[in-house]
Amino acid sequence: MRFRPCIDIHGGSVKQIVGGSLRDGGMAKENFVSKMCGAYYGELYKSFDLSGGHIILLDPAGTPEYEKDCEQARSALEAYPGGLQIGGGINAENAAMFLDMGATHVIVTSYVFKGGRVIEENLKRLVQAVGREHIVLDLSCRYRAQEGRYYIVTDRWQRFTETELSAETLAYFSEFCSELLVHAVDVEGRQCGIEAAVAKMLGDFVFPSTYAGGISSFEDLDTLYELGRGRVDFTIGSALDIFGGTMPFEKVVGYAEEKNA
Repeated sequence: MRFRPCIDIHGGSVKQIVGGSLRDGGMAKENFVSKMCGAYYGELYKSFDLSGGHIILLDPAGTPEYEKDCEQARSALEAYPGGLQIGGGINAENAAMFLDMGATHVIVTSYVFKGGRVIEENLKRLVQAVGREHIVLDLSCRYRAQEGRYYIVTDRWQRFTETELSAETLAYFSEFCSELLVHAVDVEGRQCGIEAAVAKMLGDFVFPSTYAGGISSFEDLDTLYELGRGRVDFTIGSALDIFGGTMPFEKVVGYAEEKNA
């Protein structure tokens, strides 16, 4: 159970936002806007030897805001080359560019879906472009109460796909990547506890996976450790003191080190 730190970038600034509040027009409900740049967080994570953290570009690709996001991301990658992954607006055509910038992996969701359905051809293109070993598939999900199931969401978590998050889909997507990242979007940024069903699903599936969403206490981490059978990594955003929350960053680092001792 490793701690995977994050650097979420929106409008050219490092931020923490409420999951599901993003809109293509650039609007989002903000929990925290940092005065520090991406390089600051890259250097911080490097100083604690926290590899495998996630840089997430939250603006739509092709916009001026996205270019500003990329500038911040570049500064973080220059501060911690070989220590961070990056996602947001990535496809088979530009993935190698981000690896050349210093990222170890590209994190991809929307590129592999169209009209709510999986486009396997795009998955294969991505593997051909950078290799399965450099790919993380983000299978972030939201709950549909009427069906009692979780479905993968794309386009900055705005659109539901037809793909249910299940053991079968985890197995399918794992053939095209080296890791899975799952944000439980309904609790992302809300500091209201984890989505137990999502955590258990990842714990039951033996594959490198990271859970994100709702973690706000060390009790939540204990629950994730139990449901994830000690093998699901985690990321925390808004709840960390470095992002305006109450959980001490260094104590979280120590918690993960103790679990992995």
